[in-house]
Amino acid sequence: MYIRTDIKTTAQSEVIAQACQILKAGGILIFPTETTYGAGVDATNQAAVDKLLKYKSRREGKPLSIAVIDQAMAEKYVEVNDAAKRIYERFLPGPVTVVSKSKGVVAQGVASEYGTLGVRIPDYALVMEILKAYGKPITATSANGSGEKRPYSVQDVLDGLSEKQKGLIDLILDAGELPKNPPSTVIDTTLETPVIFRQGNITLEGAADANSATYTSNSEGETQEIAQRIMLKHWEDLKTKGVFIALHGSLGAGKTIFVKGIAQFLNIKETLTSPTYVYMQQYEFNRHEIIGQLHHLDLWRIEHPDMIDRLGIEELLGARQVVAVEWPSLASEALEQLVKKHQVTFITIHIEEKGESRHIKCQTLF
Repeated sequence: MYIRTDIKTTAQSEVIAQACQILKAGGILIFPTETTYGAGVDATNQAAVDKLLKYKSRREGKPLSIAVIDQAMAEKYVEVNDAAKRIYERFLPGPVTVVSKSKGVVAQGVASEYGTLGVRIPDYALVMEILKAYGKPITATSANGSGEKRPYSVQDVLDGLSEKQKGLIDLILDAGELPKNPPSTVIDTTLETPVIFRQGNITLEGAADANSATYTSNSEGETQEIAQRIMLKHWEDLKTKGVFIALHGSLGAGKTIFVKGIAQFLNIKETLTSPTYVYMQQYEFNRHEIIGQLHHLDLWRIEHPDMIDRLGIEELLGARQVVAVEWPSLASEALEQLVKKHQVTFITIHIEEKGESRHIKCQTLF
């Protein structure tokens, strides 16, 4: 059974000592921040992180973040580039999560599968004192179970947990009801232009919105990695309603290379080939026990929008289905109507050649 400490009536030195003891033992700490209640474990302790992932029942594709005391501490765990440094200087401590390349020091399951790691410097005095005393980063994920409401009180946390999840908690630091602030703004600084993946109270001028972002690729491998990142962002959409991707670009721009990246994300082992002369190629996927299909179509040779009906594209739309279409503009209106009808996530990709590079503009329309 967990310990519940009222931080308003308990000496801060005692609270800090309790928290450090739990963290050293590999336990789960529920703590208040300037946004919501968080769930913390030693981010370098694999057993503790594994325990936290059981507690969160974490949706695949949702990495954890870490809390540190300053940029110097962050640099032990991530590569802080110039864009990240500017954000640290301007906004931290505060409700901002800065995503950087991980140095691989934290336990498995904290960083994303693409080697990126979110870093927080909380604007909450008690948490900062715990971090200073403990000397290691702790996870800074929200304390609610996956899919549950934001936790602004301890009761909010407990109401959304099963008895099994409650049994995994070791210490709750109760600060009462927190102000109902939004979660932190999440800014990915690993791309050429910083991209805001979640908007909180903090706005960064010049940053791209993840729903309308432009990426730069200098190789086929980078194009495929961009495709995988976009798919990871829409993994929950894929599971629940399906994803339709409209690929625009000139001959040789890299549309099929992009679809190869989608196939890699879905753990498809078959060699993906262009469907130009057969209209459609289909591939089964099994990613983390989610089974579905990737449908890769090329509409270059269609002569009339009625071909959409004959190809049976409407039958391909739905949960656990990815439909990636090259040259969609030849039947854009008919395709858009079908996608809206079935409430599938609709993503457009425009690939433009810029010398040796490719500019890949991604828009999530609905």
